[in-house]
Amino acid sequence: MMLTRHPANPLLRPDPLKRWEALNVFNCAVVQHQGLFHMHYRAQGVDYVSHIGYALSPDGIHWNKLEQPVLSPVHDYEARGVEDPRVTYLADEGCFVMAYTAYSPLGIKPCLAISENLVTWQRLGCVLPGEDNKDHVLFPRKIRGRYAMFHRRPPNIWIAYSDDLVHWSNHQVVMEPRPEGQGWDEKRVGGGGVPIETPEGWLVIYHAYDRHHVYRLSAALLDLEDPAKVIHRPAGFIFEPTEPWEIKGDVPNVVFSCANPLVGEEVWVYYGGADRVVGLATAKLAELLEFAKSG
Repeated sequence: MMLTRHPANPLLRPDPLKRWEALNVFNCAVVQHQGLFHMHYRAQGVDYVSHIGYALSPDGIHWNKLEQPVLSPVHDYEARGVEDPRVTYLADEGCFVMAYTAYSPLGIKPCLAISENLVTWQRLGCVLPGEDNKDHVLFPRKIRGRYAMFHRRPPNIWIAYSDDLVHWSNHQVVMEPRPEGQGWDEKRVGGGGVPIETPEGWLVIYHAYDRHHVYRLSAALLDLEDPAKVIHRPAGFIFEPTEPWEIKGDVPNVVFSCANPLVGEEVWVYYGGADRVVGLATAKLAELLEFAKSG
C-alpha cells in the first residue's frame, strides 16, 4: 500500500521575511488537543541554525504560525540547532513532552522538554549523555510502570525505560536494517512519530534509507507490553519521495516523518519533503494495520 498525499501539499513553506525560518521548514510534530491541531516544526534561517516554531490549525491543513520560535538554542550543546521535535501527550500527567535533538560541535544529543500549554517549554536536558543519538520519541503511556522511549544508536532503533524521564536504562534493540543489498532499509532505520496503541499492538511508522540515501517510510507492529518484540515487519514500504519538492530540496530524496496522529479512523502522517517544506499523507488505520500484519 501507499499513503495518499493531501491535495493541499505542501502545507508549510519557509517564510523569506523571517530570518529564523527563511530557508527551510520541515520535520514537525503534530498533536490534537482541545479541538485544535498544534504543530512544532524545525526551521532553518540564513545561518542554518535550527529553531522550533509553533503553528496552530483548526483542521490540520491550514496553519497559522507564531512570529517567533518557541524553542531556540540556549546551551553549548544546542549551538547549531534544536531539531526534529516529536511531541507526546501524557494523559495521566496532563502534560506534553517534546523529544528534540540538540546539535553542536559537541555532537548530536537527544533532549527532552515538558510543557502544559505547548508554547512554553521546560528543558530536562540531554537524556542520554555521552553518546551521539537521535530519532527519540516517547510512548504515550507507561509500560509496566515505566516511561518508554525509542532512540537510535546507529544504525538501529532502540528502546529504553525510565522512572523520571531523565535517567534511562534497560536499552534493547528493536529493529535493525536489513542485510546489505536486501532492501530499501539496508543502511539505517529510525523512529517516526508517537507510537499508536491498537488492540493488535503498537503501530509504529518508521523511516529508513538505502545505499543511495533515499529515505522512505514503512509500518510495523510491536507487542503492547514488550515493545522490543516485533510482531510484524513487512519487507515493503508505504511511502517514498516522488514529488519534485520531495526529490529536490536542501537534502534530496527525503520523506521524513516525526508525527502520525490518529484523526478519526485515519492516520495523518506529516513529513518533511527534501528538508525544505512540510507535507501530509494519510491512510485508513485499518489499512495500515492490514499492511503491517502482512509481514
